[in-house]
Amino acid sequence: MAKKQKRNNRGIITVGGNLTLPGQKGPNVIVLTQPKRFGIDIADYMTAIRAAENVDYSRRYKLYDLYADILMDTHLTCVIEKRKNAVLCSDIEFRRNGKPDDAVNEQIRSPWFNRLVGDIIDAKFWGFSLCQFYREGEWVDYDLIPRKHVDPVRRIILRHQTDIVGLPWENYSDLLFIGSPDDLGLLAKAAPWVIYKRNTTGDWSQFSELFGMPIQEYVYNSDDEQSRQRAIEDAANIGSLAQFFHDEDTKLNFIEAGNKTGSADVYERLCERCNNEISKLVLGNTLTTESSENGTQALGTVHKKVEDKVAEADKRYLLDVLNYDMADIFARMGIDTSGGSFCFPEKKEIDPTAKVNILTQIARQFDLPVSDDYLYEEFGIEKPADYDRLKREREEERKRNEAAAKRLQQQQQQKPEEEEIEEEEEEPEPEPEPDPEPKRKNSFRDRLARFFGKAPSGGGAVLDW
Repeated sequence: MAKKQKRNNRGIITVGGNLTLPGQKGPNVIVLTQPKRFGIDIADYMTAIRAAENVDYSRRYKLYDLYADILMDTHLTCVIEKRKNAVLCSDIEFRRNGKPDDAVNEQIRSPWFNRLVGDIIDAKFWGFSLCQFYREGEWVDYDLIPRKHVDPVRRIILRHQTDIVGLPWENYSDLLFIGSPDDLGLLAKAAPWVIYKRNTTGDWSQFSELFGMPIQEYVYNSDDEQSRQRAIEDAANIGSLAQFFHDEDTKLNFIEAGNKTGSADVYERLCERCNNEISKLVLGNTLTTESSENGTQALGTVHKKVEDKVAEADKRYLLDVLNYDMADIFARMGIDTSGGSFCFPEKKEIDPTAKVNILTQIARQFDLPVSDDYLYEEFGIEKPADYDRLKREREEERKRNEAAAKRLQQQQQQKPEEEEIEEEEEEPEPEPEPDPEPKRKNSFRDRLARFFGKAPSGGGAVLDW
């Protein structure tokens, strides 16, 4: 109930239709009109651009209706969301004296701040964003003023989108203007490509319907009306193919292109070209969204670096708005941001395998302790309920294993010493070597005996003579 009373207070810009909502005390400040969608061509685009760039009376409602229409394109929506998510998925933190401020960071983690980040990035696509801030109890909230009802050049709020005059901004408090008054946004550059692609896709669909499906031909006698009626009934019962009824004297000729396959390639290549131009406009590259025949890993890496630079520029743009443009708004909302600043804390992305190797080296080589809670949180492992008991049991088991290993080492060291002592005790004494025999005297007789040998016995030698 307090929220509704706050919205109805003087100075709050209320938005709605011609009928007031239940519980609303006064009429709406802004009366919305349904946007015009579909059936838009290049002529409508040029008319909207000229009306928006009118020097004296700039009227942008036609242009913003066209923006709402082209955002129905899937490729354009995809690349815009991809660029915004690069900022939305990054952690933002407020620090004072190099330390996080919990009071301000609590507001940052609330849903309103996430919406604000998206609307700040949208200012680059739409040209500007105008927000009105207010308090909702202990939380801050804001409303995005419909862009069709804002004239950023003359700084007025329009009750109806077709109005020429309106209420000055100074009548309302806590307004934050983001962007440039004369900027029409990136969607003004993307609109022609979406329109060309949409029209080409329609022609491609007609081409497929005409040449991709057979045509039912029914020939009847011109004088027999019953034959014609039977042919019509038969065609209605067969299906939804194209139908041609003619008498025998009538003939239908299709003047086809020389190469129907080549004609289909023309439509496909034009649609692909439009998508590539949209990707280059929003992301600065093409290979991070679609594959290419000439694309390589090295070329894809270069395109990814370009996309990262675009994301970095968006982050700096966001920080400039938060640290400078919103400083007074935060102060009026009761959030003290003096002496501090918003930032994107750098988070190092390391492969899990490399992280395990680093932690192992820290523990073994540097002998530095690592917290168990950090390991569970870093690797996403659930901590057991009986963690303390398991930790104590493993510590006791480790001590027992270390003691057993120490005893075994001592036993292995004592065993070689005992074996050496036993070998020294059991070693037998060496036997004394026999004395060498005394050398004989080499007399003259002995030398003669060795020379002539032993004389034969038994009667002596028998002589021949």
